[in-house]
Amino acid sequence: MTDKKVWLITGAGRGLGLDIARAALAAGHAVVATARDPAKVGTAVGHHENLLALKLDVTRPEDACGVWLAVPTRRLTVRLPASPDKQPLVPAAPTPCTVLPAVAC
Repeated sequence: MTDKKVWLITGAGRGLGLDIARAALAAGHAVVATARDPAKVGTAVGHHENLLALKLDVTRPEDACGVWLAVPTRRLTVRLPASPDKQPLVPAAPTPCTVLPAVAC
């Protein structure tokens, strides 16, 4: 597939986020699936070469910083917050992690 996108999905441990992660993988895209418990993502989706499951509680800036440092952000093409009640702390555009509120990475 020549149009491979890299998706960052928050709330991918269950529900809609998990369904979207599965659909993106099935479409041949790479997925960074975040959840409070990333093991749930791996268990639900199974092993997939295009899946990176990371811990992220969107209310914890230090978690967001960890995701920011682990993800090749220059390649992110889709950022999807699957937790509608919370705004993800991970920026949509590539910026240094230190711009996140109260975070020093």
